[in-house]
Amino acid sequence: MADTSHPSQWKYGSPDTAGMHEVITPDNSPCKLTWVFRLNLPKNSRYELYKPDLELNGAVMEGSVKLIHEDKTYQLDKLDSFFLPGTQRILIEAREDAFLFIGGSLDEGKGIFFTRKYDLSLPLGDIHQIHGEPPCKREVFMTLAQQDEGSRLICGITIGEEGKWTSWPPHQHTRDLEEVYCFFDIPKPQAAFHYSSRKAGEFEHVHPVSTGDCVVIPEGYHPTCGMPGVKSSYFWIMAAHSPASRRYDLAVNDPHFG
Repeated sequence: MADTSHPSQWKYGSPDTAGMHEVITPDNSPCKLTWVFRLNLPKNSRYELYKPDLELNGAVMEGSVKLIHEDKTYQLDKLDSFFLPGTQRILIEAREDAFLFIGGSLDEGKGIFFTRKYDLSLPLGDIHQIHGEPPCKREVFMTLAQQDEGSRLICGITIGEEGKWTSWPPHQHTRDLEEVYCFFDIPKPQAAFHYSSRKAGEFEHVHPVSTGDCVVIPEGYHPTCGMPGVKSSYFWIMAAHSPASRRYDLAVNDPHFG
């Protein structure tokens, strides 16, 4: 197995071919608690999702789908999301060509199935948030907030401003949480840039990222910046090292850039 401890090895591509793809697991990455899947469904195709050991939070990155859960049907359009405990299963049917990222972590029997519409008209609060000030202002929408019952996961969607920073000042939550950024709406040759570092005050490695790329954050600092005209846009998946650290307020800023 390749050495994945250095930040230069933290970028993972995801396949765009039809089907369910395992992108990141504790077996192929330095993450111990995080799984990332990519599901590509051509129009009218179906996939039954069931991972009995994992809680799952999935978001529609492109297209739209119909979910069937316990004989009830739900329509999910772009950036809508769902939460699925490990004891349950859903049938996902593509209403048009669709691409989903799905994050997973250890299921400990907490939480119930739900779907969430991506709605930026919601007032600012637990679900819809604005972080930072220009040039690092970004809009955040929680697909699985810490206020939602769950075992280990907290997940959401971040969209920065064109050519600007997100996750700035650089921060880390190494002791409490690991994370993955899954990028979307950045078609090649456009790119954003993900900066990875285990050391305060330094940038150890820079990854150019486009749609479908994922960068793991098992530790350290992780700001991003879009190239001119590009919004750094990503579905982020955080997994807590313990149920007690399933919190969103544990980040520690890099003192050199605070």
